[in-house]
Amino acid sequence: MKNRIVAVWLGLAVLLAATSLMAHHSPSAIFDMKKKVSLKGSVTKVDWVNPHIVIYMDAKGDDGNVESWKFESNPPRWFTKVGVTRADFAQAIGQTVTVEIVKAIDGSKYGYLQKITFPNGNQLSLLEAGQTEEVRP
Repeated sequence: MKNRIVAVWLGLAVLLAATSLMAHHSPSAIFDMKKKVSLKGSVTKVDWVNPHIVIYMDAKGDDGNVESWKFESNPPRWFTKVGVTRADFAQAIGQTVTVEIVKAIDGSKYGYLQKITFPNGNQLSLLEAGQTEEVRP
């Protein structure tokens, strides 16, 4: 009987952990995949970290005021595989880039990167580089 109770509790713990993991890897739980936004602004910081790189950018809003944005993308290893390095992002700090993102559901200045145009004109589309429309953060 005691073993059965322990097994039930362990099963519940695994189920809860799996649910949490699926929510983390489900972009529609965080991002509104239909709310695509194009931003042009200055990169202020890049965190080249796992599990996702994070890019910070200042861009002018519709009212002309500067807004601070934060968006995440794929892991560093993914970028390295498609030929984009930490140095490419480091060189973009303080420079103007154009990005296309999908916005967070909560309306905050947070999104998921789908395309970036670097200061030198090079573009990287995550969709063209093997990502599907339903991004997998």
